[in-house]
Amino acid sequence: METDQAPRIIPIAVGGRFAFDCNPGVACFNACCRDLSQVLTPYDVLRLSRGLGLRTGEFLRRHTACRIGPGSGLPVVSLVPGDPAERTCPFLLPSGCRVYCDRPSSCRTYPLMRAVRRDRVTGRLSEEFLLLREPHCGGFETGPVRTPAEWVAEQGLAPYHAENDRLLEVISVKNRLRPGPLPPPAAGEVAACLYDLDRLRDGLDGSDPRQLGPEAELFAAARTDDLALLHLGMERVKRLLAQPNAGRATQGETAWS
Repeated sequence: METDQAPRIIPIAVGGRFAFDCNPGVACFNACCRDLSQVLTPYDVLRLSRGLGLRTGEFLRRHTACRIGPGSGLPVVSLVPGDPAERTCPFLLPSGCRVYCDRPSSCRTYPLMRAVRRDRVTGRLSEEFLLLREPHCGGFETGPVRTPAEWVAEQGLAPYHAENDRLLEVISVKNRLRPGPLPPPAAGEVAACLYDLDRLRDGLDGSDPRQLGPEAELFAAARTDDLALLHLGMERVKRLLAQPNAGRATQGETAWS
């Protein structure tokens, strides 16, 4: 195991290879689930809430906090630690992760980190991977050798990447049209559209599909299809951000009602 105190972030080529394994036999098992600072994407929230059998609003109230991100100016959701002293993940058990099948994308990606860039002219995305080697982690001492692409496939990351990349479109619209923090009413509506998807679905009954514009094709599917619902929420956020009064700067946090 490495003894250096500072973590190392090492670029890894597409065809690069690394050895890694994490299981109860590794001495540091569960260590990375402590000292938690876990940000969740909208797709993370959707998967976790469904896996736990909770409505999205209930999941958000029980397990998360919401603030305005200093970089994007959009609502950012993070897990509330289960143990305030050790800042452990609320889903950590001695035997491991109790939401492992629906664990967030950052947990799935570890020990890799994925960096995505969006071309401002073409809109095309490019990705690169970096290897995060933390001093406490003994997972590099054993395990099969893989490429980043093989790790992505093994960890079931494809749908996470697809939905997280869609969020980049929302962030791009926000940066272009409404730089800076959103005012509380707009921030609350954005948070609901991105994260509290069951609340969004509840509101569909009062909507007229003929007045939804580009959202109309998602409307019917969103009643029963969760991905269509997530996509509808993102489209609504982009429409909200295009409104003239959506971007007056403010400070503060967004609370779940």
